[in-house]
Amino acid sequence: MSSIAFKPFHGLRRSSAVPSPTSTTTTLSKPALKFHVSAAKTSPKLSNRNLRVAIIGGGPAGGSAAETLAKAGIETFLIERKLDNCKPCGGAIPLCMVGEFDLPLDIIDRRVTKMKMISPSNIAVDIGQTLKPHEYIGMVRREVLDAYLRDRAKENGANVINGLFLKMDMPKHWDEPYVLHYTEYDGKKGAMGAKATLEVDAVIGADGANSRVAKAINAGDYDYAIAFQERIKIPDEKMVYYENLAEMYVGDDVSPDFYGWVFPKCDHVAVGTGTVTHKNDIKKFQLATRNRAKDKILGGKIIRVEAHPIPEHPRPRRLSGRVALVGDAAGYVTKCSGEGIYFAAKSGRMCAEAIVEGSQNGKKMVEEGDLRKYLEKWDKKYWPTYKVLDVLQKVFYRSNPAREAFVEMCADEYVQKMTFDSYLYKTVAPGNPLEDLKLAVNTIGSLVRANALRKEMEKLNV
Repeated sequence: MSSIAFKPFHGLRRSSAVPSPTSTTTTLSKPALKFHVSAAKTSPKLSNRNLRVAIIGGGPAGGSAAETLAKAGIETFLIERKLDNCKPCGGAIPLCMVGEFDLPLDIIDRRVTKMKMISPSNIAVDIGQTLKPHEYIGMVRREVLDAYLRDRAKENGANVINGLFLKMDMPKHWDEPYVLHYTEYDGKKGAMGAKATLEVDAVIGADGANSRVAKAINAGDYDYAIAFQERIKIPDEKMVYYENLAEMYVGDDVSPDFYGWVFPKCDHVAVGTGTVTHKNDIKKFQLATRNRAKDKILGGKIIRVEAHPIPEHPRPRRLSGRVALVGDAAGYVTKCSGEGIYFAAKSGRMCAEAIVEGSQNGKKMVEEGDLRKYLEKWDKKYWPTYKVLDVLQKVFYRSNPAREAFVEMCADEYVQKMTFDSYLYKTVAPGNPLEDLKLAVNTIGSLVRANALRKEMEKLNV
C-alpha cells in the first residue's frame, strides 16, 4: 500500500494559549435557516508546507475547484476513477459559462440558436427569435469538457490521480488530517490497482449523485431522477436539420415529470429522457422519445447508451467540518430544465475560493466557518432560481393539458426573451411591468384552458 502523508503534521498545531475555535457540523439547504459560524481569526499558520486539499470527482465541479485551488498555491489532489467518463448529459451550457470559465470554442460541438418545444399533441413552438446574433446555447460532450477542465487544473499545479475513492477516516481532533483511502490505477499494478492513502486538511466532494463523500459526512438522502440517453449517429443529410437546433418533447409518453430531448453534438445527436417517479419505465419513455423524433433520426445508428442518477434537490447537509459538497454531490441540478453543468462548475469554484480566502492562499489552516461562507454566498445567489423552477415544474409538468399550456406560453416573445436572458447570463432579467401583467393574465388563461381540457379528458376516460 502506498501513502501520501504530511510533512511533520505538527505544522497544524497551535500553542496552548490559543483557544479552540467553535464550530457546528449541521447545515440546512435553505438559506433562511442559517447558523452563523465565523472562521477562527487565530487559525494557525502552517509551517514548512501549504494547505492540502483533496477533491473527489473530476467533473466540472471537481475540475473547476482544483484549478482555483492550485492557482492559489494550495497543494491540490484531484481523484477521479474514470478519466474518459461519458456522463449521460444533454450537454447544454449557457453563454456566460464560456467567458466566465474561459472555455475555448473548439470544445463546443454546436452553437444552438433555435429550439423547438413540442407539446403532447405534437404542436411545435419555435424558440430563439429573441436571441442576438452573438448569443447561443453551447452543446458539449462531457468527456471533452471534463477532460479539458482537469487538464487545465493539472497545468496549474493540481495532482490528478486516476483512482477510486473508497472511504475517509475522520479526524478525532480539530488539528488532525482527514485520511483518504483509495485504489490507484497508475498502469503499473494491473487492472486491480493498488491501495493507497492520502492525508489532507480539507475535502471537497464533487463525486456526483452517488457521492461517497456525502455518505461519509452523513449528508442525508435526496430524491433523484434517472437520466437515460442514447447517442445516435444519423445520416449527414438529416444532421443538417440539427446543425444549430435542439428539440424538447413534453408529454406523459416521454416522461411523467420531465421532458425528452434531442440535442446536437459534433457528428451525432443525443436523444434522452428522465424521470423521478417512474424509474422502472425509463426505457419505455426513451422509446417514446425516439418515436416522437423518428422521422428526423430515421436511419440512425445507436453508438452509445448511457444512464445515470440526477439529483432533484440539495442535500439536507452540504458541509461538515472541513468537508464540503459541490455539484451533483450537493444536489445542484435545477428542476424543470434539469440544468447542472454550469452550477456544478460554479459551486466548485465558489467553494475553492472560500478555502483560498480562509487559508490566505494556503498559508493558514481552514475551519468550517471558512467553508460555510461558500454555502451562504451560494444560497443567497441561486436559491431563488431553484425555487422558481421547482414551482414551474409542479405547475406545468403535472398533466398533458398543463404541458400544452406550457408550450403555448413558450410561443410568447416576451417569455422567450426573459427565459433566454436569465438562462444565458444566470441573472434575473429585469422585466417590463406592463408585459409582466400581460404574462400573468396569459398564464392564468392558459392554465384555465388546460384545466378545462383536463376535465373533458377525464370525462372521456370514464
